[in-house]
Amino acid sequence: MSATTSPSLETVRISDTAFGTLEAARRLLNAVLKEPLPRAGQFGFRGDIALAFQEQLADEARPPAYSLEQVLARADVTTGKIPVLVGYLHNFAWLKDAGEVLADYIDPQGTYVFFANNIDFLKKYRVPFAGVTAYILPLDESTVWKETLELVDVDKNDVKKMTGAQKLEYVLDKVAAFTAAYPELSYEDGVAAMGPVRNRNENRPV
Repeated sequence: MSATTSPSLETVRISDTAFGTLEAARRLLNAVLKEPLPRAGQFGFRGDIALAFQEQLADEARPPAYSLEQVLARADVTTGKIPVLVGYLHNFAWLKDAGEVLADYIDPQGTYVFFANNIDFLKKYRVPFAGVTAYILPLDESTVWKETLELVDVDKNDVKKMTGAQKLEYVLDKVAAFTAAYPELSYEDGVAAMGPVRNRNENRPV
């Protein structure tokens, strides 16, 4: 598709975007939303992106070994990139895998935010990620959606009456404009300093 083409809402298909390639590789999972956004040429996704697969025998279907979870992201049809993405890493070390899986779709001017399970709950960082800098924040028992609304100062009532696609576009616009002067941290130092991965089910009712 040429750089001068500006697809209308009706013509945007997932196959026109970076998400189409990820879907063909069976990496898009548990989609809560997977549809064009109101702005022309934009496609939205909420769900998980598989980072590593288990070994499969014959046609046996197995869940991925681990994923980037609770993803909020949009893809741009014209550039072929994913210019804004937020997600949850159950293990900070998987940031490297996320960078490898998403490397071809990273926009140099994009915004990438990752909430991690096993970093200091009081710390926030800027960490190199696939040639750009990502924001890394702690997340324990909340959700990416709730934490993102808080991060970009959006009240849930502001988006209450919007459709799913409208909500995602509105919030991701806020994320795209987000900047913060968190301390810089190398990936290697982050791995060395990270704590144990907390049990997801600990202290939860059975």
